[in-house]
Amino acid sequence: MERREFLKGVGGGLVSLAMPGCMSISKRPGSKPPPNILLIVSDDQGYRDLGCYGSTEVKTPNLDQLAAEGVQLKNFYVTWPACTPSRGSLLTGRYPQRNGTYDMFRNDLVDYDYLYTEHEYAVSWEMIGGMDTREVLIPRLLKRAGYISGIFGKWDLGQLHRFLPLQRGFDEFYGFTNTGIDYWTHERYGVPSMRRGNKPTTEDKGTYATDLFQREAMRFIEKHKEHPFFCYVPFNAPHSASNLQRPRPGVQAPLDYIRKHYDSYDPKDANSRMAKRIRYMAAITYMDEAIGQILQLLNEHGLADNTLVVFLSDNGGGKGPADNGSLRSGKGRLFEGGIRVPCILRWPGMIPQGTVCDEFLTALEIFPMLCRAAGIHPPRNIILDGFDMTPALAGTQKSSRREMFWQRRGDRAARVGNWKWVESSHGSGLFDLSKDISEQCDLSKERPDVLRMVKSRFAAWERLMDAAEPRRPFRDF
Repeated sequence: MERREFLKGVGGGLVSLAMPGCMSISKRPGSKPPPNILLIVSDDQGYRDLGCYGSTEVKTPNLDQLAAEGVQLKNFYVTWPACTPSRGSLLTGRYPQRNGTYDMFRNDLVDYDYLYTEHEYAVSWEMIGGMDTREVLIPRLLKRAGYISGIFGKWDLGQLHRFLPLQRGFDEFYGFTNTGIDYWTHERYGVPSMRRGNKPTTEDKGTYATDLFQREAMRFIEKHKEHPFFCYVPFNAPHSASNLQRPRPGVQAPLDYIRKHYDSYDPKDANSRMAKRIRYMAAITYMDEAIGQILQLLNEHGLADNTLVVFLSDNGGGKGPADNGSLRSGKGRLFEGGIRVPCILRWPGMIPQGTVCDEFLTALEIFPMLCRAAGIHPPRNIILDGFDMTPALAGTQKSSRREMFWQRRGDRAARVGNWKWVESSHGSGLFDLSKDISEQCDLSKERPDVLRMVKSRFAAWERLMDAAEPRRPFRDF
């Protein structure tokens, strides 16, 4: 397949775009300032773990209200079934295989209860891994359009100084740089993990993490309400805590809060499946309340009508406490339960209220949409893998996304139209998503022609990724 044909076929999503110094800013009609941007990410939240997505168990009134005031996406994907690469794509608009962050920055000895010493941790992969510094993240572009950018929560794209948020375009940062922290101690397997700016801090040890990220996001909005801002709030909820004790604590929430909202909880039976599920639900409800407070602050300052709000989960819910509904499997897998996630957007005047969008869309479309919102053109020599999805969300155009590809080590998957192919250590098959969203009926033998076609598209994508300008840290060049 010729490269030109492939670029034409991948959902209008591979757009040749200019080096950072060549970026231009479009003039906005009239004198209305560009919209503020509030990007909220939950961690490992199941597809159905929102009231508006069908849950009768999880209490999420604020996110349900957000959906009622905007659009709810039902056919929306992330680029990887776990944290780091998914977040890297969200902030760069590029496939993990293109931006170089296509696996996790994690230590594995903690899985065997090993406590790293300070000096061991300093030279471990979790500490020294990070996204290639040549990658351009969205706050760097927004800065040139006059935006102030802040991140409050989970970073996960590198812990060395050169990889931290303030070196990647953000103006303010309070949060943790790895993943899976204890909600109160803010430690990951015994390692203190919270930072303010570039410096480690234990100033808030003992305070529930969701409260901290809400507090800092609201401080940021209060401080910068007179200017266009980009407020990125990647909560750690409802990710499991990472502690060395056995049994692992799982998802954490304050006991009085759990009893208030989910009165069937019995702390004496804390390790039961039901107790873990209830703590998980309570953490989501607590996060929902925090989101509600942030949204209320926008209302109080008259900012809501000129703020684009985006909410999504970074990947599918994990096995155990999460509920992915009828989707097969979950976090870490390339079946729908690992990569199809809830996503809600509210953009007054641009997106109709109370709508549901079933268009084929992905997290790769968020970067171009934010550029459009800010009135900027991305650099021409950076290849983006998505497109501005605003017309699809507004219902004025169909999505130009036709294909999507995933790879996690030896596991591979592709969606072409409604055909989904998975080849993995956890199962394989060809599925027609228009009739079989649960991926139960393998049509590989009945439709070998379709299987060949989808595999050929994946192979073409793989060649394109191999031909891309190489990026650290995993690629050999």
